[in-house]
Amino acid sequence: MIIKEFVEKIKRKEIDIVEHTHKTIDESKKINKEYNYFNTISDTQALMLAEKLKQNSQGKLCGVPIAIKDSIVVKDVESTAGSRILKGYMPLFNATSVQNAVDEGAIIIGKTSQDEFGFGAFSTNAGLGFKVPKNPFDKKRATGGSSGGSAGIAQKLSFVLSYGESTGGSIVNPACFCGVYGLCPTYGRVSRYGLIDYGNSLDKVGPMSRNIQDIAFGLEIMSGYDKKDSTSLNSPVDDYSSYINKGAKGLKIGVIKEAFGKGVQKDVEDGVWDGVKRLEDEGAKYEEVSLPLALKYGVSVYYILATSEASTNLAKYCGMRYGKEDKLTGNFNEYFTKVRSENFGNEAKRRIILGTFARMAGYRDAYYLKAASVRTKIIEEYKKAFKKFDVLVSPTVPYIAPTFDEIKKLTPLQNYMADIMTVGPNLAGLPHMNVPIGMASKLPLGMLVIGDHLQEGKIIQAGAVFNEK
Repeated sequence: MIIKEFVEKIKRKEIDIVEHTHKTIDESKKINKEYNYFNTISDTQALMLAEKLKQNSQGKLCGVPIAIKDSIVVKDVESTAGSRILKGYMPLFNATSVQNAVDEGAIIIGKTSQDEFGFGAFSTNAGLGFKVPKNPFDKKRATGGSSGGSAGIAQKLSFVLSYGESTGGSIVNPACFCGVYGLCPTYGRVSRYGLIDYGNSLDKVGPMSRNIQDIAFGLEIMSGYDKKDSTSLNSPVDDYSSYINKGAKGLKIGVIKEAFGKGVQKDVEDGVWDGVKRLEDEGAKYEEVSLPLALKYGVSVYYILATSEASTNLAKYCGMRYGKEDKLTGNFNEYFTKVRSENFGNEAKRRIILGTFARMAGYRDAYYLKAASVRTKIIEEYKKAFKKFDVLVSPTVPYIAPTFDEIKKLTPLQNYMADIMTVGPNLAGLPHMNVPIGMASKLPLGMLVIGDHLQEGKIIQAGAVFNEK
């Protein structure tokens, strides 16, 4: 059942909102004990809202349960971005993307688990004291990151829409590993107001679901101009749902040549090519296209720019106005060091150090400014490709979901290379979506579909070919 059908049944009183919310909360708690998809389940707030909505069943999302990534704030619900340094933070307001859904009658059921501040590709960099989410198909494997809890619950719970957030691939990566659709919109399409920042020039909020209908409908409600966010785009929101039944006929598809070969598992490569052929069977035309800069330099550029922005954003969590506090002993530097050392995890510390180094006098020109220049070249490369193609495709991740034991053996650089396919569109601010295209070894395969700026409709049009009816 898709959201629109569910809401119609709610309004016809065929489904009791309170009863359904109780059932969803109970199911979420049961799943959470086994899979760790939530940092917080907001049962009290959810049931209070359900009682209120029962009296006045209004809104496009009336009674729809929604799970929100922990880095997107929800009023009166602990929001920590998966970090101990923010434990106990109870926001006084909703993020705009959340408020848009609440205004349409959505019920927030909880805050989902993630890598601390979004720092990871597997959701294994959970903050101190937080649990790591497990893959819904195999508990010995990762969900992907950093929106791992949102992807996992979207797959496992019988009916839910999840909110994820992406900086370098954090929506599509876990969507791939968990076998769901995950759409990262054009930068600025969805307001960032109320998002606990990782990298301001890269962060984006987007929907995750098992079906494309709810992705399109959810995006329509999340999107729009917001005067509270200076990066918000003041352009009309498309009717994304109208693209679902258009079919692939006439679509021009560019298959990214550099995204195949060395480092890509054969099952993944074969699966994506099968997906391309299926689009061709539906009337699309494809040819290979070369994007040498995005694939060769994307990871390097991304991790210089993203860590630079992250180190700046996290500087405020020093135990004074923001973040965990402690007893003031010694001088301020000693106090700040103590608070940050005790409350940030290892990966957060690593990225703070990397970003601070890249911005230091004497290194800023060599690293930060050069990376910013190459980012511009990558954007130009994509724009050139979109003069010829409607969408570009590649694998979402080079391999199927790894086991936790395999992840432990990876170096930090090998961890970062998990994002090789996804950092390019994130650097360019382009909309992109993971499309579930089948299974290999009983684990999901994903194809990345990338569109030009504000062309979310076209990637939904292509992705809908694979939607389970």
